[in-house]
Amino acid sequence: MIKEYFFRRGRRYASKWTVLFIDLCIVSVSFILAYFIRFNLSFNFDVQSLWAQLPVVVFLFLLAFLISGSYKGVVRHTGIKDVYAIFNAVCLASIGAIGTVLANRYLEVVDGFTIPLSIIIINSLLTFITLATSRYVFKICYENLMNNNTGPTKNLIIYGAGESGIITYNTLTNHSQMGVKVIGFVDNNLQKVGKQINGVKVFDKSILTREFVKFHNISEVIFSIQTISPKQLRTLVNEIVDLPVKVKIVPPVEDWINGELKVSQIKRVQIEDLLDRPPIEIKNSKVMKDFDEKVIMVTGGAGSIGSELVRQICKYNYRSLIVIDQAESALYDLQQELKQAGFFNFLPIVGDIRDKNKMRVLFEEHRPDRIFHAAAYKHVPLMEQNPYEAVKINVAGTKTIVDLSVEYNVEKFVFVSTDKAVNPTNIMGATKRIAEMYISCRQQEGKTKFITTRFGNVLGSNGSVIPLFRKQIEKGGPLTVTHKDITRYFMTIPEASQLVLEAGAMGKGGEIFIFDMGESVKIMDLAKNMIRLSGLHYPDDIDIKVTGLRPGEKLYEELLANGENTLPTYHDKIMISKVREIDYSKTRTMIDELCISNLFFKDNVVQLMKSIVPEYISNNSDFCKLDNKKDQDLGQKKPSKAEYLN
Repeated sequence: MIKEYFFRRGRRYASKWTVLFIDLCIVSVSFILAYFIRFNLSFNFDVQSLWAQLPVVVFLFLLAFLISGSYKGVVRHTGIKDVYAIFNAVCLASIGAIGTVLANRYLEVVDGFTIPLSIIIINSLLTFITLATSRYVFKICYENLMNNNTGPTKNLIIYGAGESGIITYNTLTNHSQMGVKVIGFVDNNLQKVGKQINGVKVFDKSILTREFVKFHNISEVIFSIQTISPKQLRTLVNEIVDLPVKVKIVPPVEDWINGELKVSQIKRVQIEDLLDRPPIEIKNSKVMKDFDEKVIMVTGGAGSIGSELVRQICKYNYRSLIVIDQAESALYDLQQELKQAGFFNFLPIVGDIRDKNKMRVLFEEHRPDRIFHAAAYKHVPLMEQNPYEAVKINVAGTKTIVDLSVEYNVEKFVFVSTDKAVNPTNIMGATKRIAEMYISCRQQEGKTKFITTRFGNVLGSNGSVIPLFRKQIEKGGPLTVTHKDITRYFMTIPEASQLVLEAGAMGKGGEIFIFDMGESVKIMDLAKNMIRLSGLHYPDDIDIKVTGLRPGEKLYEELLANGENTLPTYHDKIMISKVREIDYSKTRTMIDELCISNLFFKDNVVQLMKSIVPEYISNNSDFCKLDNKKDQDLGQKKPSKAEYLN
């Protein structure tokens, strides 16, 4: 019954007045005990004097408690600051008692009233020890009672014995519903190894072995190091990913809620935290000045990149923001998110960029100064089966927005492209490359500055490999990888959006900006790391199945096409691609023909695309036959797959 009562009332706090009353009772008992101790546990003292002195002592302690506020602390979360408050209160009351005795001795306010100095000292020691001990005992009893009602205890290790690690320990242990036990701290500082923090031993990282983890039944390792870099974190995580534990991390202190760490903020280490390069930081940003009092339009504004662009643009001092997307539900979700975040100066519009009449109305009404064109179909296998839709959105839709931009004198047009547009092997990549080429053609006309950005796969975007692997892990596997040697470049959604915004600000027209994303990542290694970070083992717990390359899929991606090289910018991670020259008149004529052709005849459409983009060579696709036919017509032999990859 008692346990059930406390468990039901576990989230209720004891009244501070109740705590104050109990503290005064402890003071009274301590004062009486002080007399017994002073007179060798006997009654050889004036009991009448004791009863006369007791109310004065209790009153002095009452004043001291009120001044120090020692009774206001939550008893079950008693910490060192609460002990300091008790100490201050006891010292203040003792000084008050001595002052009262001395004052009465010289002023004789109360005849014969005095308290022996030894009694005051003994009472002070007893009161301090009893008050501190009572709080500690209550705290331990409460934690044990709560832990007995919340299931089995979870054992864990905190990696980092610095200030952040200690805060993490206090946060976990003070959360009575967690049912956790910190087995120890791990730290690389040899001066800390072997010592104890709050009674918990600090170990060297060498103890993190399978035997140690199994013996202590450790289920989690929490990294709590504020000054750690992604490279250091990756190194440390790689040392323990083979252990049967979940790996978690404490967020940076600036992300703590009101400066305090919450248990809910301690998250699993994500694969994004282990990128094989430092995160991109735009320090010399020109975006603020570029957006000042401008009308900005974002197409595809509810997609992965588009929505992050909108989130970041909302922080600037623009005049108005028009967000266009044909996905009604996703656009509604973004609208609600922005409203809850306190952003209201934006206009969400459900619309299709292929609808030239509606787009013209929007341009006529809002007269945008900046356009960020992120609307596109991007899934390679789906577009390989649906070239009609790929061309209509990625080429014809882009053409519509580009033409209107020139017609309505838009100052800057920023196009979100992809590394798949470089030496394309699939429909999606080819359509994006054709869109790039059309933009280059229109750059020669009007005052609009056309800017293109290219980057690789975006971590966490809709349809990317990371969310797919997470879902497969949740279902128990297997993880599907199309080829054991396939590699990809990766960047985070915020990084991609920063690149697009910064390119728009620095661009003067006609550039293709590319991003130094470090080394490409092997997807097989990515899958294995995600399994390990989930606390599982490959292949014992979850297997990886190689399914074969999908239609149009490359083994690797490129950021530069044949005949292209780069020029530097003021940011060492952003470069300008010098593209090969094209015949603008001929290219524009062919693109116009592509957009008005009967797109339901796939082969004719794809053949025309290959004519516009000579480097477009299909891979693992039904359209490979068109390359074979072209080679036969030219009297050439098509290179083998191995020759192509080399």
